[in-house]
Amino acid sequence: MVTDTHRAIEAVWRIEAARLIAGLARFVRDVGLAEELAQDALVAALEQWPGEGVPRNPGAWLMTTAKRRAIDRIRRDETFRRKLQKLGRDLEESSPDIGAVVADDDGIGDDLLRLVFVACHPVLSAEARVALTLRLLGGLTTDEIARAFLVPEPTVAQRIVRAKKTLATAQVPFEVPRGAELAARLGSVLEVVYLIFNEGYAATAGDDWMRPGLCADALRLGRVLAQLAPREPEVHGLVALMEIQASRAAARTGPGGEPILLADQNRARWDQLLIRRGLAALERAETLIDGRPGPYVLQAAIVACHARARRFADTDWERIAGLYERLAEAMPSPVVELNRAVALSMAFGPAAGLALLDQLIAVPALRNYHLLPVARGDFLAKLGRPAEARAEFERAAALTRNERERTVLLGRAAACEQEMQDR
Repeated sequence: MVTDTHRAIEAVWRIEAARLIAGLARFVRDVGLAEELAQDALVAALEQWPGEGVPRNPGAWLMTTAKRRAIDRIRRDETFRRKLQKLGRDLEESSPDIGAVVADDDGIGDDLLRLVFVACHPVLSAEARVALTLRLLGGLTTDEIARAFLVPEPTVAQRIVRAKKTLATAQVPFEVPRGAELAARLGSVLEVVYLIFNEGYAATAGDDWMRPGLCADALRLGRVLAQLAPREPEVHGLVALMEIQASRAAARTGPGGEPILLADQNRARWDQLLIRRGLAALERAETLIDGRPGPYVLQAAIVACHARARRFADTDWERIAGLYERLAEAMPSPVVELNRAVALSMAFGPAAGLALLDQLIAVPALRNYHLLPVARGDFLAKLGRPAEARAEFERAAALTRNERERTVLLGRAAACEQEMQDR
């Protein structure tokens, strides 16, 4: 059936899109053109696969189709001879089999990693670097990226378009930087990798609570970065943070895909191998610190507190609250303050958390951030104020774009309503 084939194409695209764009970017040296060619290959698949069937190696089919279209475009280009020299091959005399392209050997051998560093080039603003990489590697829509940054969607769309044009104009090389340039660009790369991981860990929209493929890609990139920069504590801190968070994946959803909150998770289902890897990476990061720990090391220390607690009741919330205070100093952010409020509520009671949250209500960046009313609803419910709690959960349900999360929030609102009726 055509519909079955279309579902297969959608699944292949989700899996292969980032790698396809990365491979094409190495081939044509233009990330904007690479994305266009990838989309052209997708259109070709939609046209041909329903009649011909899905090929045995769909990723290779998409890559070969896209490269053929790239060659056609280059042959039509007025600067054909210059592009031939830049690509380092005589396309006019190449054999019909164009599936194999000789990569520049920069010692990494990972097109996705190269693409991250291209998208994080200093010619772009910090916001544009992150938005472009999330779009190209994470496959996120502009709406999802906007929600991750708490900014309007048109702003993100403009950043992405301008970023592609800037990279093309600057003719940024498709390579991993070295030396001082590597250190300068590492911070934005780490931010991008973690945002990709977070989108996989707790999807901002759609029917699924998690997108495991994004988590896996982010983890893989983080591990490669750790090999590339073995003396950088923040790299190991990020790897530790992702490893430990990923260890909870099997316990975070129920049989029907519904979210299971941290307090209710079966910790026997946490992946102990990932926890050990994460704790080892954290220890490695801490031995490399020269001065104050950075944001990723601090966040890894926070999740390590959860990993070390055999039961939720054993969690060292006072230490976590203290770590969030240090994190707020290292990386001032309303979201960090929100998380600190949750830790304070667990360590010293819901009233302490609510007092901090009430200071955040007027912050513009949190106006449409659904986790703020989620936290307020939780604190108010614990304080015996179900009517106010119900209103907060309903507001949070209206703000979230994730269907699984909306169902949970509406359930909590209904429980508050039932409590009011039982009084």
